[in-house]
Amino acid sequence: MSAPTSAAAVPESAPLRLPFYYGWVNVGVAALAMTATLPGRTHGLGLITEPLLADLRIDGVTFGAINFVAIVLGAAFCLPGGQLLDRFGTRAVLTIVSLALGVAVLLMSGVSSWIELLLTLILVRGLGQGTLSVLSMALPGKWFTRRLGLAMGVFTFLLAFGFIGSFSAVQLVARRDGWRMAWAGVGLALILGMAPVAWLLARSSPEACGLEIEPGVSEKSKRGLGIDFTLGAALRTPAFWAFGLATSLFGLTWSAITLFNQAILQAHGFDQDTFLLVMILLTVSGLLTNLLAGWLATRWPLGRLLGLGMAMFAASLASFPFVAKIAQVVVYALTLGVAGGVITVVHFSFYAEAFGRRHLGKVQGAAQVLSVLASAVGPLLLAACKDATGSYDGMFYGSAAGAVLLGAAAWLVPFPRATT
Repeated sequence: MSAPTSAAAVPESAPLRLPFYYGWVNVGVAALAMTATLPGRTHGLGLITEPLLADLRIDGVTFGAINFVAIVLGAAFCLPGGQLLDRFGTRAVLTIVSLALGVAVLLMSGVSSWIELLLTLILVRGLGQGTLSVLSMALPGKWFTRRLGLAMGVFTFLLAFGFIGSFSAVQLVARRDGWRMAWAGVGLALILGMAPVAWLLARSSPEACGLEIEPGVSEKSKRGLGIDFTLGAALRTPAFWAFGLATSLFGLTWSAITLFNQAILQAHGFDQDTFLLVMILLTVSGLLTNLLAGWLATRWPLGRLLGLGMAMFAASLASFPFVAKIAQVVVYALTLGVAGGVITVVHFSFYAEAFGRRHLGKVQGAAQVLSVLASAVGPLLLAACKDATGSYDGMFYGSAAGAVLLGAAAWLVPFPRATT
């Protein structure tokens, strides 16, 4: 552990004078940045997968292998991204990464072979799902302490609208003008939209531009202002692994379920209308829960909150194999969505609250490696379960058992504090 210093190595100009704390502007920038990771995420790539495969004449198995390699190699971008964040500050790194991701997406829109697809997808996955995700999650943590949970609740609330809007826009253009035009549009939006916003509005930390962190909050109640954990010190705490593995298990299972959701529901005799209903319920319930969970995170220990979220997650998974009626599907989807809303807020809040702000980029980067690799493995495990047993149920039971154990660990593990 080390004593705190300014979060950015290079002093930055003061932000606009506003009647409210400038950290909230950075929460908005962070949500926009996470929205901009869409091309590097599975649900974003899913918008263009079928026309892309038809265009390049690539079969699904080959694309699955390409995608898996891209995710695994892309995970290596997380740690260097976190190190750059801690050294040079969020503003500069966020701008450069947004530009680089935009260029990578533009290059991907012009590929003509599987080799070109693999190379560009590694960059898009690494810069989007990897580096840009680390930056967007760390930015609020550099600006908030006592109200970090609430800030992350607002962040995830805004993010849901960002993903819905960008998802709809890309889908519309892809259907009308083709996947290449849609992807080129995303690349240009990153270069001409996200990068300028990052440079004009993002600030690395209050100290970097001469501001007090959370003015009006008593020093006694401020957290993360004392001794900060280095990456090595954070990795040696049981809490890092309890929280990291718990949220990674959620990401693993969530990526598998959402990718194969329609097939999973069809196996239980439900049609496409039910699939669309479930997706809507997941989105709405998670959206509403984000703000509530953010508020609770300012009042409850994060271990207790994560334990509650994992318990609900386990209950939804364990009940799904017995679902046979629409009413049961609705209860399952609502419970799963609420659990996801709680777990997501804790995932975004934990590392800054537990380990401080000075080395947050490195710590967040290490956690993101776990998250990215888990999301890559999840769909493969679910597909293997279906092939081996003829059913998806085994994955649901196994994940439910793991959620109970890791939720209990998060509840009971000693919580590290970045204060003296």
